[in-house]
Amino acid sequence: MSTLSALQNRDINYHLHPYTNAVKHQQIGPRVIERGEGIYVFDDQGNKYIEGMAGLWSVAVGFNEQRLVDAATRQMAKLPFYHTFSHKTHTPSVELAEKLVQLTDGRMRTAFFTNSGSEANDTVIKMVWYYNNALGRSQKKKIIARNKGYHGVTVASASLTGLAPNHRGFDLPLPQMKHISCPHFYREGKEGETEEAFATRMAEELETLILKEGPDTVAAFIGEPVMGAGGVVVPPETYWEKMQAVCRKYDVLVVADEVITGFGRLGTMFGSQKFGIEPDIMVLSKQITSSYMPLAAVLLGEKVHAVIAKYSGELGTFGHGYTASGHPVSTAVALENIRIIEENDLVGNAARAGRILQSSLRVLSDHPLVGEVRGTGLIAAVELVSDKAGRRPFEPVGKAGAAVFERAHERGLIVRGIGDSIAFCPPLIITEEQVKDMVGRFVDTLEDVSKQLA
Repeated sequence: MSTLSALQNRDINYHLHPYTNAVKHQQIGPRVIERGEGIYVFDDQGNKYIEGMAGLWSVAVGFNEQRLVDAATRQMAKLPFYHTFSHKTHTPSVELAEKLVQLTDGRMRTAFFTNSGSEANDTVIKMVWYYNNALGRSQKKKIIARNKGYHGVTVASASLTGLAPNHRGFDLPLPQMKHISCPHFYREGKEGETEEAFATRMAEELETLILKEGPDTVAAFIGEPVMGAGGVVVPPETYWEKMQAVCRKYDVLVVADEVITGFGRLGTMFGSQKFGIEPDIMVLSKQITSSYMPLAAVLLGEKVHAVIAKYSGELGTFGHGYTASGHPVSTAVALENIRIIEENDLVGNAARAGRILQSSLRVLSDHPLVGEVRGTGLIAAVELVSDKAGRRPFEPVGKAGAAVFERAHERGLIVRGIGDSIAFCPPLIITEEQVKDMVGRFVDTLEDVSKQLA
């Protein structure tokens, strides 16, 4: 339903809720968000909320950063648009590409810009196929992702996404995309199994699938350093080390989807740094502009870049791109956004405020409704269960999560219910006192819902 029709039917609004298990037919109207201020947003009724999800995991610098408005205004006045086709470019996109390469300590070689994370991962698929065609490996095209992983909603990127609601009704996933288990130790670990043993089993599953499909047919493995939309799943110890070892053994490219974890979210500039990932390809979006402007980037390591550059020279062109690839206003805003992150040490703040967030939420571990508290840096989730000892979820799944999501608004808090896991991902500018306030509102919400469910 369009925004217009949603507003026209705000009293009885039958609408689709993205990323939920079903279409919600509820007699509710949309909450119309009018303005933002720091970590807060305000609706058209004057209600003030802590935006505990930074919008969609993305607004690093808060909701009214004037420097980003000014950067966009200056660029609009100077060069509001130009493309990056036909051997042309412009200063903001060049400077941003150089900055991103520098931020990776030179591990990445070059950048390709798109408008969204979905487009970026779609581009990754095409680049991986292009790369293997250049090497004469016409069968090496399959890409392995994880159940509950999220990589986008285009036809190709949604096929990488390991969430059933993004497949149902769309004839997805495409056959070249394969999936292995979600590395969620709380849910997937066996009785008596250590985290390291679990990680070993996950790596063995990856190797088994590669051998089953044929190493000459498997091109890449893609994963988020920390899974976001699938429930904020933090990998077990040694997981990435073991998964990468399998990939290197069979010449399978490693793709780090840093759409959520990039630019400080985990207390490091990139999630790859935190978990020792050495990707061949890295995908960035969301916090690259704090979502003030649409932008994403695919970063290529030298191994992949050199092959693609040589092959495109042989073919006469690299036949891929978008009208707004590297849009000058978006890239100008990204450069200013990154300056703010660096000047204000928001990566360090994510680490410091993140410690308060993690410790404050873990106090809830003994709560009868709480099965697991997980997270790192400024991203976390609290999973609710109907039976704590048996780790049994609610029936139907999402019952408690939906109740918390709605009730939290009454407490002036916006969180996200992923099934019965309640996700937190506040702006990187959040102070330690604001973290405590956010968690306090959630605790009160949880008590409200406990009484309601009882």
